Amino acid sequence: MSGKGTPATAAASRAKIEFSLHAYAASEDRTGGASYGEEAADALGLSPDRVFKTLVAEVDGTLTVGVVPVGGALDLKALAAVTGGKKAVMADPADAERATGYVRGGISPLGQRKRLRTVIDASATGHDTIFVSAGRRGLQMELAPQDLIRLTRATRGPIGTAAG
Repeated sequence: MSGKGTPATAAASRAKIEFSLHAYAASEDRTGGASYGEEAADALGLSPDRVFKTLVAEVDGTLTVGVVPVGGALDLKALAAVTGGKKAVMADPADAERATGYVRGGISPLGQRKRLRTVIDASATGHDTIFVSAGRRGLQMELAPQDLIRLTRATRGPIGTAAG
């Protein structure tokens, strides 16, 4: 895979990990109700438990990334507990975009402008490969969860909630 593309694909290429890219037509209209991640899962014909969304939260004032399956939600209390914090809230979208260098719906856990503390939901390692944003809307990266954990220096923990 070429190192050109997005900061996420460049980071994966530099680390010499195996990954593949999956493009789809992303809609700009968010009024349909589906999240960016759910849209990716549907467009690529994937189970929502294999496609992970990258969410930026603040744990005790520190920006922290939570990577969870698109079919569920980020459990903010669990994120705080896993990181040893007291309180977690979703980050302001503008702060998330500034810190990561990506736009909402295209935030990747890889190749962020500023390396943020990252926690990946424990369910990720139940799959041979998972899908995460490759750094722009309409582009997903498939890779081994262990490679993602290693590259992001992530902690693994039960931070996702099932779809309700």
